[in-house]
Amino acid sequence: MGEEGLVSDVKDTAAAKPNPKLTLLPLIALIFYEVSGGPFGVEDSVRAGGGPLLALLGFLVFPLFWSIPEALVTAELATSFPENGGYVLWIQAAFGPFWGFQEGFWKWFSGVMDNALYPVLFLDYLKHSFPIFNLMVARIPALLGITFSLTYLNYRGLHIVGFSAVSLAVFSLCPFVVMAILSIPRIRVKQWLVVDFKKVEWRGYFNSMFWNLNYWDKASTLAGEVENPSKTFPKALLGAVVVVVCSYLIPLLAGTGALNSPSSEWTDGYFAEVGMLIGGVWLKWWIQAASAMSNLGLFEAEMSSDAFQLLGMSEMGMLPTIFASRSKYGTPTISILCSATGVIFLSWMSFQEILEFLNFLYAIGMLLEFAAFIKLRIKKPDLHRPYRVPLQTFGATMLCLPPALLLILVMCLASLRTFFVSGVVIIVGLLLYPLLVHAKDHRWAQFEAELPTEAPKNCSDGHSVVSHLHQVVQDESSVSLLSDLPSVNAEQESSTIRPEEAFKLENSFQTKQANHPETDSTTLLQAIDLEPKSTQMDIVWKFGH
Repeated sequence: MGEEGLVSDVKDTAAAKPNPKLTLLPLIALIFYEVSGGPFGVEDSVRAGGGPLLALLGFLVFPLFWSIPEALVTAELATSFPENGGYVLWIQAAFGPFWGFQEGFWKWFSGVMDNALYPVLFLDYLKHSFPIFNLMVARIPALLGITFSLTYLNYRGLHIVGFSAVSLAVFSLCPFVVMAILSIPRIRVKQWLVVDFKKVEWRGYFNSMFWNLNYWDKASTLAGEVENPSKTFPKALLGAVVVVVCSYLIPLLAGTGALNSPSSEWTDGYFAEVGMLIGGVWLKWWIQAASAMSNLGLFEAEMSSDAFQLLGMSEMGMLPTIFASRSKYGTPTISILCSATGVIFLSWMSFQEILEFLNFLYAIGMLLEFAAFIKLRIKKPDLHRPYRVPLQTFGATMLCLPPALLLILVMCLASLRTFFVSGVVIIVGLLLYPLLVHAKDHRWAQFEAELPTEAPKNCSDGHSVVSHLHQVVQDESSVSLLSDLPSVNAEQESSTIRPEEAFKLENSFQTKQANHPETDSTTLLQAIDLEPKSTQMDIVWKFGH
């Protein structure tokens, strides 16, 4: 194809209608399903806590010391790095690409393990009404069918997933609102104060609390798909915190206050029995249907985040370009298939095994995120932060201290088997990064850009569209993903470009350069609808101005 054909083809593509972005309400619903999905699974906190008191106190206190700090950190860093990849970008900016890759591998693996739970739990709720799903001959095809169907929904587009999550959230929470209203005449406050410390299982209690209140950072891997992330993310996180805490406390207050059930009966699925005792069989069926649909929403939200995390890592040059390939709906096809394959292979594990493994790997990753948050405050004080936690460096450190201690506690309570399995996962991640570097060096696979082992000191002509276009960068950490760029003086009358646009220009230029190595840089710049004026065209990123 000639140079004219290249230019016209790319311009036609650029003129195509962009994929819809996530807005506030769908993002709140996705975060809700990343973290919670409703009160399904919190019943065990009453049993492990030896009664209602510790469970109620846990869901009142833990959000203050864990959920809110994690949400605040996520809001600041996700708006500072509004690209797919989320926490991988944060860790890379603070500690370099090696640790960024490790963070991405740990979080992706834990996410796939978490997602393996939901098709199984979906069938577990259905089997109470349809006993045929107790038989493997019916269970296995149903499990595969559910996984494939939900994977296809992710493939069709993230905006579909977002609005599906809104509908599922409303449907899942409505029966508990009804149950709470019906329980009011039967509430006895003294029943909320019951606790038997001899029956408290501290490992199960802390793991239950931690699992039901984590994953606030997961939605950051979708930051590149969010409309106006600097304003939308903080609002969405605040709304999701309120919805999650209320979705736990209201059903627990209703069920434990209206019924005098022993704590030993509060196991997974018991809310359906609570609904029957308070409202009747119709409410039991409604709660069972809501719990089943909730598991579908949890699966959708988790798979979206896992897939777009792989896409972000590919765009950063950490994974081959095949993981960044998108369907006609704008979704990362290979990344979705990779995550779905992991779900199928991990679904044989038990609920408690997955829960403990998840918490351990997640805890390691979160410790690294808190460390990155503090280091970026020190190392990059001028980093553009559309949302900034209203604390100085010392206050930000104190904000991270309580959740960090909780993370260490959860890790210390883990079993030896969990230490072993998690250790194997960590070792695989440590070996996988140099293997990918070797694959890139020997051209075994195509990468979007240079795998970031060490940033080059000098950029050649045409290597980066950003270096070709702008000479002044006020925020160096925002372009640390691309390369270290030389800086020269620029005039105040410079044109402006948003950071996310610059990242897209970079990726577009490098893709065209890889596909058409015989074409000169000027033609490539014209192909992505830019009019190069050599050094006379200075593009300044006017952050915060």
